[in-house]
Parts: sequence; structure tokens; C-alpha cells
Amino acid sequence: VQLVESGGGLVQPGGSLRLSCVASGFTFSSYAMKWYRQAPGKERELVGAISSAGDSTNIADSMKGRFTISRANVKNTVYLQMNSLKPEDSAVYYCNVRRLGVGIWGQGTQVTVSS
Repeated sequence: VQLVESGGGLVQPGGSLRLSCVASGFTFSSYAMKWYRQAPGKERELVGAISSAGDSTNIADSMKGRFTISRANVKNTVYLQMNSLKPEDSAVYYCNVRRLGVGIWGQGTQVTVSS
């Protein structure tokens, strides 16, 4: 079971990024997926989640209206579209799946929002 995130980088305030997380080793379409983030010196926080079919999503209040989660089950991929980025969005972003009672994490991708 593996999750591999990509798409992070340096972006100016107000800019956009789309993160991807490619899953392997399990039946991706059967599981809800989540995105988390962790900034230096802070606890990991939930960004949002998407249902297994992709027909239901939720985003943390502080990111609502700016971030969107989607998925392509044919590609075993979940996405995080981030718009109107702010410096406080700088963090390592992780995707996550809970499978058989165990949380699986990717290695994370760094997002830095700075001018």
C-alpha cells in the first residue's frame, strides 16, 4: 500500500497549486481519502476529505471556498486544488487513507507561499 504526493512548490500569495496523490496496493475506489497539512511547529491538521465515489466532500472552515478536493478513480488519484493561497497555507501536505483500521500516509509534498 503506497501513497505518493506531488505538485507542491513555491507560489506567490494569491496563486494556485494542484496537488496529486497517486495510490497503489489497494482498491482505491472503495475508500474515502483525506488531505492533511502540517506547518513547522504546528500539529497536523485536516484539510478535507472525499468519499469513495467522489460524490461527497468536505473542507476545513479556514480553507472553504479556496480549496477543492476531487478524485479520479480510474487513475487511482486524489487531487487538492488550492486557490487564493496565503502565506499561512505554507506546510507539508499529506494524503491519507484509513484501511483495515490503519492510517496510511504518503511522504508529503511541500507547499510554500511567499513573495
